Amino acid sequence: MAKMVPSPGRPVRGSTTGRPIMAAFDLLGRRWALRVLWELRAGPLGFRELQHRCDAMSSSVLRDRLAELTVAGLVAKDDDDRHALTAMGDEMGPAFGPINAWAERWARQLTGDVSPAPGTRDG
Repeated sequence: MAKMVPSPGRPVRGSTTGRPIMAAFDLLGRRWALRVLWELRAGPLGFRELQHRCDAMSSSVLRDRLAELTVAGLVAKDDDDRHALTAMGDEMGPAFGPINAWAERWARQLTGDVSPAPGTRDG
């Protein structure tokens, strides 16, 4: 992992002072970071299963993202050597719901599909 892990209080992309929101956006905006968190939201996964769920992303990129998310305190290994969200990582779950619902509405608007997406309450 060649790059520094974004951290509040240190310069990050978009903020020379490391404002917490900009540090979070820098970390979460890295390639595959949100996908890794999204896939771990339902529970711990081994490396290969996580890689498979992330559309077979390269193992080097997955290792980098897991290392960064671990340093950031969002992911850790459990007793079975699987990757899991930490309590802090799990706290992001409620933020994913509204973003996912918005993305579904946006997709329907762009495609002209007015039916609600399966499993969503919005419509």
